[in-house]
Amino acid sequence: MSLIIKINADLITAMKSKNESALRAIRAIKAALLLLKTESSGTEISEEAEVKLLQRLLKQRKESIEVYTKQNRVDLATLENEELIIIESYLPKQMTIDEIETELKVIIIESGASTISDLGKVMPLAIKKFSGKSDGKTISEVLKRLLSTP
Repeated sequence: MSLIIKINADLITAMKSKNESALRAIRAIKAALLLLKTESSGTEISEEAEVKLLQRLLKQRKESIEVYTKQNRVDLATLENEELIIIESYLPKQMTIDEIETELKVIIIESGASTISDLGKVMPLAIKKFSGKSDGKTISEVLKRLLSTP
């Protein structure tokens, strides 16, 4: 089932149950999907593009939560966190740090990387492998830690 069909069905369910946080999040996803479809000349959106879009929305929510928390706006941070949880539910299961570390060790060995200066060689391989399963920031942090330890 494509994401837009699932979103439309979930939107109706959220409306019927009067779940305001779900409505906000689902409407945001739907708007972003429609904008993406318009930008791509109305052609179908690939699953990879849908995942990237969801990750971008997730990242926006995380950044907003951080800003609101720094500004002591717990009420707004709570709203963003509710949306974040709903958006996460549409993404593939995210990998744990241990799983990422295990896979990165294999990629490091296969690519022949040994120092932090090889980060640019390994990062594109890792991003491609973990597409939709982890964000770039987490991958980068774990990769830097692995390459900096002797």
